[in-house]
Amino acid sequence: MHTIVSCQRVLDVIDLVESDPGVQIAFTVAPDVFNRGVRDYLEALGALTISWQQATQERFHLAVAASYGGLSAIHAPLMMMAHGAGHGKMARPPEQGGPIVAEAPVYGLDAHQLLRAGRVLPSALVLAHDGERQVLERQCPAALPVAVMAGDICYDRLLRSLPQRPAYRRALEIGDEQRLVVVSSTWGHDGIFGATQELLPALMSSLPAGRFRVAALLHPAIWAHGHRQVRAWTAECRSAGLILPAPTEDWRAVIAAADHVVGDHGSVTAYAAAAGIPLVCVEGETSRRVAPGTAQELVLQQATRVRPGDPWEPQLRNAVPLKANSIVERLTSYPGEAGERLRRHLYRLLGVPQPGKHRQIAPVPVPRAMS
Repeated sequence: MHTIVSCQRVLDVIDLVESDPGVQIAFTVAPDVFNRGVRDYLEALGALTISWQQATQERFHLAVAASYGGLSAIHAPLMMMAHGAGHGKMARPPEQGGPIVAEAPVYGLDAHQLLRAGRVLPSALVLAHDGERQVLERQCPAALPVAVMAGDICYDRLLRSLPQRPAYRRALEIGDEQRLVVVSSTWGHDGIFGATQELLPALMSSLPAGRFRVAALLHPAIWAHGHRQVRAWTAECRSAGLILPAPTEDWRAVIAAADHVVGDHGSVTAYAAAAGIPLVCVEGETSRRVAPGTAQELVLQQATRVRPGDPWEPQLRNAVPLKANSIVERLTSYPGEAGERLRRHLYRLLGVPQPGKHRQIAPVPVPRAMS
């Protein structure tokens, strides 16, 4: 596991085979600038965790990853996947780490990530959408034979969780007459939290507390500044009632509980739109980061933009759900099928028979009390 985000995506996939008595799962934390807290998260889950040194010395039947760094050191067939809403961002020039340019490739579907010494690194490259295969054919045709068309298990699990909305709202202490407004910020200077620090305080001060609650879903990379620091930055808002889930809490429970979403170009905003949650987006210089043809691009094109100087309540009340079907069509070509498709490929790569009976995708857990 590289980060909390990639860890959560892999856990969704591992859950498809973990209950099989013939399968033993071991986790490791790969080198990554944002890997802080991953080992503690895994140990809190009771997962068998081994060191990266041991992981690179042993041989395994299969490795599953949702990020890229260091994977050539693993001795196993490798299943790779995106950790967000598909492959939704443009890459930066790897030799410079510099700004995105118009001809930049789609990140994760490029030869720089998928080839090592001219060899295709993954044994299976999980794709959510047929359009991603077309991008792969253009950017790294050598990897086409390992492409696995599986759909989006994160979206499928969000849908399975929507009927649990009353339980999620009770856990978040949202009253029957209250509206839950969820602010979703991706990381970086052009995410909501980095670009518009005044937004959360403005929401907290302008929305009547009796009728509204506000929650902030901050990308785990924001929490890499340190939990103490993030909680200090949000102290006044939390004192006013802001719900601030820890990065290890499953954000899908909060989205399923939401009445409104205030979002940016991040994956969580796209998933919320696909689930039919009314949303507004914050204006920003984000279009260059978003890959063309993706759900993220369509959300930015269709969503109503926040007007910072106007009262918040009317803006939220007038926001309507986007055309969820059109968002879903950009997000996954196989809605509802990811569990079975991924399970089939996992067992194929493991080289063992697939059991006749298996677990269905479960709703995400009810969140713990949070403040």
